[in-house]
Amino acid sequence: MVASTTDKLLVEQRGNTLVVTINNPPANTWDPDSLQGLQQLVADSESDDNIYAMVLVGEGEKFFSAGADLKLFADGDKDVARNMADYFGNAFETLSKFRGVTIAAINGFAMGGGLECALACDIRIAEQQAQLALPEATVGLLPCGGGTQNLAWMVGEGWAKRMILCGERIDAQTAQRIGLVEEVVDTGQAKGRALELAEAVGKQSPPAVAASKGLIQQARSGNIAAAYAVERDAFVGLFDTNDQREGVNAFLEKRAPQWTNS
Repeated sequence: MVASTTDKLLVEQRGNTLVVTINNPPANTWDPDSLQGLQQLVADSESDDNIYAMVLVGEGEKFFSAGADLKLFADGDKDVARNMADYFGNAFETLSKFRGVTIAAINGFAMGGGLECALACDIRIAEQQAQLALPEATVGLLPCGGGTQNLAWMVGEGWAKRMILCGERIDAQTAQRIGLVEEVVDTGQAKGRALELAEAVGKQSPPAVAASKGLIQQARSGNIAAAYAVERDAFVGLFDTNDQREGVNAFLEKRAPQWTNS
């Protein structure tokens, strides 16, 4: 059973889904404790074959996460800046590389490092009242948790520049229109919808999901022509798994597959 190392991250396992609640009131900000805690949670989930998906949500009704606690940067200490950049990078890169499917249930403001956390997830569900922004430049900083790279990849250079260089805050409807979130739901419904998608993940073969996710993300940094061969090799590699045989035979036998993640 995966457990949290900090009370700033609440954990509940529902079937094959781990629900992680960001719990650092009043704005669910990130600090070294919670960032290291997230990295550890993902690492522990990585080695738990019973976890196929992860849902992240903010505690309360107003904030998903408002990002970094700016008090940490008030005195201009460069060593603190380096440490925090590493904490953000390590946590969100670990989250992005998780073999299972990660879903951000954006139930309020997702600002700065809060939005970067959502960007590190595979799927984003936003409630209609949500507001999203990367406003670091307005306080003399810049996104250091993957924001400059992930946002530009997801929504294109123009919108990334509007949000980062102009400090533009967008609403949930705009986020969906530009491809930043996949779905907008009513207030209070993001977590439930995220859990529905996580349950759908559980109906897929875990090794196939993990291999497919890696291939999709490889397109960000790889050569598409070279990736074709990697894709074929990954397909053949699935034939070393029990779930491949189970999936095909369950279909042929007209029954639901029983995945073992092996």
